[in-house]
Amino acid sequence: MKRKDQSLAVKYRSFDYDVKAVSDDGLFSGYGSVFGVVDSYNEVVAPGAFLESIADLKAKSRALPVLWQHRTGEPIGSWSMDTLKEDTKGLFGDGELWLADAPYARIAMRGMKSRSITGLSIGYYVRESTFDEKTRIRTLTKLDLVEISIVTVPANDEARTDTIKSKLAHGGLPSLPEFELLLREAGFSKTQSAVIANRGLQHLLRSESVGDLAEAELVEAIKSRPALTLPSF
Repeated sequence: MKRKDQSLAVKYRSFDYDVKAVSDDGLFSGYGSVFGVVDSYNEVVAPGAFLESIADLKAKSRALPVLWQHRTGEPIGSWSMDTLKEDTKGLFGDGELWLADAPYARIAMRGMKSRSITGLSIGYYVRESTFDEKTRIRTLTKLDLVEISIVTVPANDEARTDTIKSKLAHGGLPSLPEFELLLREAGFSKTQSAVIANRGLQHLLRSESVGDLAEAELVEAIKSRPALTLPSF
């Protein structure tokens, strides 16, 4: 079943990157996305998904930024539009870190060289996708590429649910993607998780004071779902 997506929410996908080179002048290369990998949201990127977006960027003479941890206010470099392309494996490109101008660029380079930072992650809008009713897998067929970040922890690593639970146990609130992942692990569908995360938690995060009352509201909202047991920490 093919569909055009109307949502304007930016989404993220992360992968351990295959670094071809990291030079002392900040030049590196790697894959921002890999085809055929089903993530924890049961979504997969199809070959050709980036072609139109790359062509549009080149036509407008625009370059994609290298961001630090998807922070839009923390650009640390840029991607070469001459080399950004799809190959048989995925979305590949050459990047340049702004070592003289961005402090986090130097941290990124040191982490990449030592292999302690091993993630590239794309920010994108979904424009078209197909959904297989039998496998319940959504295939992303057309994406608008916004940025490619260097990240310390890949966002699609299912083991991150333990990190999310630890954050809750210590009185913190998760990000929207983290909260959605936790809801899915608890038994909610992808659609239900997205609605609860975007309408429920977003309201709490926007409130002027996220204190005991907000946390109590969140817990009670989750408890109200039948047959759901809250995780113990």
